[in-house]
Amino acid sequence: MTLIKSISGIRGTIGGKVGENLTPVDAVKFASAYGTFLKQGRDSSLPRNDKKLKVVIGRDARISGPMIHNLVMNTLLGLGIDVIDLGLSTTPTVEVAVPMEKADGGIILTASHNPKQWNALKLLNSKGEFLSGKEGELILEIAESEAFDFSDVDSLGEIMVNDAYMDIHIDEVLNLPLVDAEAVAKRKFKVVVDGVNSSGGIIIPKLLEQMGVECVKLYCEPNGHFPHNPEPLKEHLGDICKLVVEENADFGIVVDPDVDRLAFISNDGEMFGEEYTLVACADYVLSKTPGNTVSNMSSSRALRDITNKYNESYQASAVGEVNVVELMKKTNAIIGGEGNGGIIYPESHYGRDSLVGVALFLTHLANLDMTVSELRASYPQYYMSKNKIELTPQIDVDAILVSMTEKYKNDSSTNSISTIDGVKIDFAENWVHLRKSNTEPIIRIYTEAQTQQLADDLANRIIDEIKAISGL
Repeated sequence: MTLIKSISGIRGTIGGKVGENLTPVDAVKFASAYGTFLKQGRDSSLPRNDKKLKVVIGRDARISGPMIHNLVMNTLLGLGIDVIDLGLSTTPTVEVAVPMEKADGGIILTASHNPKQWNALKLLNSKGEFLSGKEGELILEIAESEAFDFSDVDSLGEIMVNDAYMDIHIDEVLNLPLVDAEAVAKRKFKVVVDGVNSSGGIIIPKLLEQMGVECVKLYCEPNGHFPHNPEPLKEHLGDICKLVVEENADFGIVVDPDVDRLAFISNDGEMFGEEYTLVACADYVLSKTPGNTVSNMSSSRALRDITNKYNESYQASAVGEVNVVELMKKTNAIIGGEGNGGIIYPESHYGRDSLVGVALFLTHLANLDMTVSELRASYPQYYMSKNKIELTPQIDVDAILVSMTEKYKNDSSTNSISTIDGVKIDFAENWVHLRKSNTEPIIRIYTEAQTQQLADDLANRIIDEIKAISGL
């Protein structure tokens, strides 16, 4: 099945049968559930009066974007909800726009790093942040029961078009106290940008130009025809790695279609490492402002090491942006995010934002007398191995995780074990994180060590132990 309903929204492939793919019927149904949720005042941050509701909507450049966009907007109008239409936009831009517009919520139409046949509805609250798990569950219940009550002809919503928010977002980033566009401009950086033919191809070059950076564009036409798999991983980025060297550029920037994941290419054409996007930005922020940091349990130890260097506190959350944000608020973290290149900087807003990451990274680099590859070499060196085991549906995944916890609980090599999100086993020199999939009988196995061989060896050992326990 290629329709996935979760607490964070609904995503699926375009076309096919209702309930099995993201068809027009499914888009309308889920938009109806979200609008009904808002009307019922179930978002505790909303005032409980009878004022007309307002929702901000934006989309990435996917081919199916305009179709899904119109279906969702007109569904909300039918519920009597006004829509502020940002048109082609980014996830962080919509997140910034919601509180600026004093809106009651927001919807981003994007399947993030998924290929072009996918699309999705990502749902925001009135703060421009993703809904909580409890709120997501309520929306799924409303969708399942189809408990919708549409408005009469005199109470329909209206559409207000506002295509200025990408520029507003750039201005907001440039106005951050730790962003120094003048210092960046003096360095006369040259940067290659891979916008994967989505909205990042518009907004990232605009930001760079306003910071005085020479921009070489690669795949920056927002036509939705992704020239490579849009997930910013090494195996997909051969073209930009080659072009950075050919252009003698200072570094390269890669974003995913909705611009909430950020990866850098070093000046030598090698990957800076998605895990190290957050590390570099945190290094700069911590050097200017004391405070705590947060990433998720599947992210690199390097952030912990950098945080400790400044005698500050690092904590790890369960996987998922909502969980990272919740722990950041709880610990008053000054920066956080995810190892997939997601930067969350509360000084701007509580959402992963590639523009913020680019601006902080450039300012950091402007203050240093070193190349990007030298900067990367200055950080603690860790290597990750990401694997999964496919199990038969009859196997009890939870029982396997319990068995692994018991196995290592009294092991002398174990430093600590966390069961907040699957099982995370910390050893002195490495770690392993085991998580089960919510949609299929799979255990995901992430390991990290000080060499790639050690990370792979640890993963293989854990896989063998799981197979022995499960009888595979």
